[in-house]
Amino acid sequence: MSAKHFINDPTLLVNSALQSLTLTNPSVALDAENKIIYRRPSNEPSQVSIISGGGSGHEPSFGAFVGAGLLSAAVAGTIFASPSAEQVRKAITSRVDTDKGILVTVMNYTGDVLNFGMAVEKAKAAGLKVEMVVVGDDVGVGREKGGKVGRRGIAGTVLVHKVAGALAAQGRSLEEVFHVAKLTAANIVSVGASLDHVHVPGRAVPNAHSPDSLQPGQVEIGMGIHNEAGSGRAKVQLPELVSTMLSQVLDQNDKDRAFLNVNSNEVVLLVNNLGGVSVLELGGITTEVVKQLGSWGIQPVRILSGTYMTSLNGLGFSISLLNVVNTDIGGPSMIELLDYPCEATGWAAPIQKTTWEAKNTATREDTAGSDQSIKPSGLKADASTFSRTLASGLQAIVAVEPEVTKYDTVVGDGDCGIGLKRGAEAVLKHLKEKPTTGDVVVDVANIVTVVEKEMDGTSGALFAIFLNALVHSLRVLSPGDASPQIWAGALKQSCDALSRYTPARPGDRTLVDALYPFVEVLGKTGDLKKAAEASKKAAEETKGMAPSLGRAVYVGGTGFEQVPDPGAWGLASFFLGLAGIRPDEEGWEAI
Repeated sequence: MSAKHFINDPTLLVNSALQSLTLTNPSVALDAENKIIYRRPSNEPSQVSIISGGGSGHEPSFGAFVGAGLLSAAVAGTIFASPSAEQVRKAITSRVDTDKGILVTVMNYTGDVLNFGMAVEKAKAAGLKVEMVVVGDDVGVGREKGGKVGRRGIAGTVLVHKVAGALAAQGRSLEEVFHVAKLTAANIVSVGASLDHVHVPGRAVPNAHSPDSLQPGQVEIGMGIHNEAGSGRAKVQLPELVSTMLSQVLDQNDKDRAFLNVNSNEVVLLVNNLGGVSVLELGGITTEVVKQLGSWGIQPVRILSGTYMTSLNGLGFSISLLNVVNTDIGGPSMIELLDYPCEATGWAAPIQKTTWEAKNTATREDTAGSDQSIKPSGLKADASTFSRTLASGLQAIVAVEPEVTKYDTVVGDGDCGIGLKRGAEAVLKHLKEKPTTGDVVVDVANIVTVVEKEMDGTSGALFAIFLNALVHSLRVLSPGDASPQIWAGALKQSCDALSRYTPARPGDRTLVDALYPFVEVLGKTGDLKKAAEASKKAAEETKGMAPSLGRAVYVGGTGFEQVPDPGAWGLASFFLGLAGIRPDEEGWEAI
């Protein structure tokens, strides 16, 4: 791999690259603090805003796709790392127009889905109309290996951006843009290949002779855009390589990868440069791909060849096929939307002369969102009872921390108990400093801010998504009295919202194992104590349950046979505390 760079400081590299976008396209601005590229405000009619983003290193995705007819804003993380939920929330609430609604599109990577998802739920809780589409177009990792995580998102994502952006520019509704974006994402298959891994500026240079390094002449087939492994390695020439790649996206007999039957009369081909292939060689690759598609009976109606989504200077390429289908909204068609003019430096369309001459210097500097007070909902509960009950549950988390930490040292990295305790203590402090109001939407929303600030990692993101969804669900069910049935209904809706951002379900040995039974029993009985006992029983049953998700999958060993899931045990302890069940009651320490 090439480890030589003109800019070796990764922070300077990302920040200066983002700044360059405002130099090459005067219609976009940069929120440098939050690494958001966004369209400058103008007098043009309001439309549905399209927001995307992800880790840096994939340029021109995503910042260079911001412009008229494409994205409204793009949020950047550090190299190959998701932006934070707060960055995304800022983009949604204060860097785009919100009156017609917002569509958030994100590639299927855990960090991106969780952080963008958390921001979406927070925006919904604040009353904004937001939808989210997760794109997973890669077939390089099949069903068996991909499991619950599913297909990765790669270059086909830009076709979703182009179609959705064009439709939004034509003034169509959020419902229509969301529908067509999902439809487009569901009709794309992609696969990549590379001759080498890439080197991230600022990191140590890997040993070229290690088993992980590609040897001379080897190709990684199905390689992802973050150096991830694909389906295998081989020493092949281009014709054989292209044949293998097309088989993976088109062969309906390959049940592990037959994600889509490309059977439309109209197919769009995208040949994408991963960053290090010369323009000359990419032309030769494109010719080979088009020639071999003919043997499959496919004559693409549109051929896009160029650099759309990279892996830094990756010496590879990817092939994406869009199976053009009816949009079911009475027009325009997907092809018309792909052909629709746009003004973004990452796409083929040049910046228009009128934009350069406009000399628009307007920016967005407001800080809407985090500082705004939460509107009362009218959903009432006794403030002192609410505070006392919640404090009891939080104190139970603090008390059980040594036990949770002990379990997590066996099956994880030992930080679960500390993380839960830190969050619980922060909320207890908040309750002392800011008494509850008796409006449960206001009170829960105030707690969400504390959780987002104090709890990090995957569990922090999961709790934040769930609580933001709970705020939204409670507001929908307001006004009135916050009865057990109201709480159960809101909690059930929050579980449904959480399930959109994580594949975790009961039986996967996660905190979800303790959450779902609590919600189910509370809904059936309205009895908090019975619901807490059901949660405890489910947490106990995670002992011996093989993990399907989380760090325990990678730790390996037989530790899962000895202890329950730490997250589930901590959450069950919280529910027991809410119900007023003391640690010395029979059965508490049954494990």
